Amino acid sequence: MAFSLSSSLSTFLLILFACFLFLCNAQHNHRHPRYAHHNYRDALTKSILFYEGQRSGKLPANQRLSWRRDSGLSDGSAMNVDLVGGYYDAGDNVKFGFPMAFTTTMLSWSVIEFGGLMKSELQNAKVAIRWATDYLLKATAHPDTIYVQVGDANKDHACWERPEDMDTPRSVYKIDKNTPGSDVAAETAAALAAASIVFRKSDPTYSKILLRRAMRVFQFADKYRGSYSNGLKPFVCPFYCSYSGYQDELLWGAAWLHRATKNPTYLSYIQMNGQTLGADEDDNTFCWDNKHVGARILLSKAFLVQKLQALRDYKGHADNYICSLIPGKAQYTPGGLLYKMSDSNMQYVTSTSFLLLTYAKYLTSAHKVVSCGGTTLTPKSLRIIAKKQVDYLLGDNPLRMSYMVGYGPRYPQRIHHRGSSLPSIQSHPAKIQCSSGFAIMNSQSPNPNILVGAVVGGPNKLDQFPDQRSDYEQSEPSTYINAPLVGALAYLAHSFGQL
Repeated sequence: MAFSLSSSLSTFLLILFACFLFLCNAQHNHRHPRYAHHNYRDALTKSILFYEGQRSGKLPANQRLSWRRDSGLSDGSAMNVDLVGGYYDAGDNVKFGFPMAFTTTMLSWSVIEFGGLMKSELQNAKVAIRWATDYLLKATAHPDTIYVQVGDANKDHACWERPEDMDTPRSVYKIDKNTPGSDVAAETAAALAAASIVFRKSDPTYSKILLRRAMRVFQFADKYRGSYSNGLKPFVCPFYCSYSGYQDELLWGAAWLHRATKNPTYLSYIQMNGQTLGADEDDNTFCWDNKHVGARILLSKAFLVQKLQALRDYKGHADNYICSLIPGKAQYTPGGLLYKMSDSNMQYVTSTSFLLLTYAKYLTSAHKVVSCGGTTLTPKSLRIIAKKQVDYLLGDNPLRMSYMVGYGPRYPQRIHHRGSSLPSIQSHPAKIQCSSGFAIMNSQSPNPNILVGAVVGGPNKLDQFPDQRSDYEQSEPSTYINAPLVGALAYLAHSFGQL
């Protein structure tokens, strides 16, 4: 009886979902829409500008977010290496290599798939990528060693101070043969490989440097296997523990090297190791920690578009992920937002939206669809789902609030971000001490410096958002929330004739 009831419920939900898609299809002309409720081009510009507010190191003369200044100019000196540059991951002043590499991979993938639509923003996107890759080249300069973090996260989090003022220890943490970290190493290889595709035409010399380094780093990741969370646990956990293990990154890294090099060695690696690395595992969350879903979508292109029969199974693996997004299988808020976790849920919204649009592109090219039981999802259906998620983020939600700072008439005022919340160097040149900033952190005053384009963690499962600075789960932005959104916004801006 339980089986038939469950089966009936599944059928009912599929029919409901099909009706929803039919109604959306009826209202949505994908090719020549006449009107868009949102200015996706403005949101795209701002989503890239955000990265300038996250910069560490010596800022260039053309820095657009002028309330930021130079910071971390001696980073790496603790180990006599140059680790100046890169990005602060979120609202603190630590440089975490694992999420920085994932951010770089996703910014690069955004440009690879949709950069041709970005017009004037393409150059800004490339600048954002290069700010990261220049740093990753420094972090991987020594063979079989990667410097994966700068800053003692526990001591950094005990202070609320501007990056320009920081006086907490800039400790440097590394992985090597004795302390392996296949997860962060393979993600770094993926980032360098993906970025090499971005720069292939505009800067072939730099592209070759990135690709050669990616190959070397991946070899290190594969040869010395282990999770970086094991050897560096006190320093990287609980902040960016590798909860999903390193198998997903090895598959993801190999997939990117296959795409960047077309070298059959990587195809053989994927064929031989795909199953043991979790190619068909039933994990449908794509984020800085777990790359399985991304690898499935990425590898499906080789079959769908390049007709590579050896990877035909990845179409099925990718379809299973798409089917997992059907209401009833996935959780949505009453207002329609995909809801995965309480902590920084918007990262899953942006990564899912990007994957939907990217897979729709591959399916369209191959004239294929997705079958979920009795429901057929066309590429157009996937685009509708993605647009609905992005529109929610930009303000089509019960609170009528944009979750992107600086976009729309109403957006978060008190984001969990040290530099944004404290007076700028320009307005307050005197140093703000470690603990002095907490008075401002705990206050109700709006942040004085607008971190334009920052997307925060977002509402809870009931569509509620308190806009409290201390609430890092909902109010903190991060580089990896924005990275896949860049590609999604480029597609939407183009499809509505805004670019």
